[in-house]
Amino acid sequence: MDPAKTDQQVRKIIHIDMDAFFASIEQRDFPEYRGKPLIVGGSARRGVVAAASYEARKYGIYSAMPTLTALHRYPDLIIVKPRFDVYKQVSGQIMQIFRSYTDLVEPLSLDEAYLDVTTNKYGMPSATLIAREIKDKIKEATMLTASAGVSVNKFLAKVASDMDKPDGLYVIKPEQAESFIGELPVSKFYGVGKVTAARMQKLGIHKGMDLKEKSKAELIKLFGKNGSFFHDICRGIDHRPVNPERIRKSFGKERTFENDLTSLEELNEVLRNISELVCRDLEKYGIRGKTLTVKVKYDDFKQITRCRTFPGFINNEELILNVSKEIMAVVFTPGSRIRLLGITLSNLEQAASIADSGDNKQLSFDF
Repeated sequence: MDPAKTDQQVRKIIHIDMDAFFASIEQRDFPEYRGKPLIVGGSARRGVVAAASYEARKYGIYSAMPTLTALHRYPDLIIVKPRFDVYKQVSGQIMQIFRSYTDLVEPLSLDEAYLDVTTNKYGMPSATLIAREIKDKIKEATMLTASAGVSVNKFLAKVASDMDKPDGLYVIKPEQAESFIGELPVSKFYGVGKVTAARMQKLGIHKGMDLKEKSKAELIKLFGKNGSFFHDICRGIDHRPVNPERIRKSFGKERTFENDLTSLEELNEVLRNISELVCRDLEKYGIRGKTLTVKVKYDDFKQITRCRTFPGFINNEELILNVSKEIMAVVFTPGSRIRLLGITLSNLEQAASIADSGDNKQLSFDF
């Protein structure tokens, strides 16, 4: 078991994830939305869910789902257009709270970040107490709740933050890590998607203990370069530092299908949804890019990418969609079976300045 040590010291990592961030802000600012199923996203005809309130999630509605699907699950759903300027302002408040404790803050998006509090500005020995204080300060400043995970590395902290949502605080101590991972279903592993989890289960890999029985060579043979990652995380090995200087070089989204797609019409509809998700992120950060890449993976795992570089910077959803469809029309061959599609925008205009971008538990404060 990896002790997750840096210079012989056990690291103390916190992952903070705001609860239904966009949707919660809308419910905070508009009392008539409170307690009701709500999504933030695009129009019903072709839109995609950017965020769903917890009331909406009870009906199986989640982010990245087509809005039309969400409406089929709950016809009286409230649909709200995103207000990214407000979300950015609230995110700034939250990041300021994080940085009051440590400079080692790695934002993943507007609403989540890693913090390394092994050493911190207050000299506090307990990461658990720091996480609790941060949650309280966020609630006081923004009237919003956050969930926190505390552990010895980024992987475990990320998994922990999702264990007790919403408004949770979950701690995985160093001596608990091995048994926790062993019992953790592979579907709960951060970095293991829905399709990969289903494939693992077909291979008899249901929990971390099953994954640990496989050698690195076996896992690489089964899952390619991800096999090495799976080999390490099931053993609690994650040496990645919390890096406040990490720079995003691209923005992209991809979809893996449970059933292979075989028609150009189906593929174009998926490209439409992916384009909206990519442009949503571009708008969040005020980013444009020059190079558009479409990624296609076939049922035999053969993968191709095709790029188009523009003379100027772009972030227009219609242009990104149309060019992606043009590329798809060229590479598509009747009879082919496609298991994954992706769109990425790179060669970014602001690449040099973009950061990759009720607690009732029995707590112990020695970690």
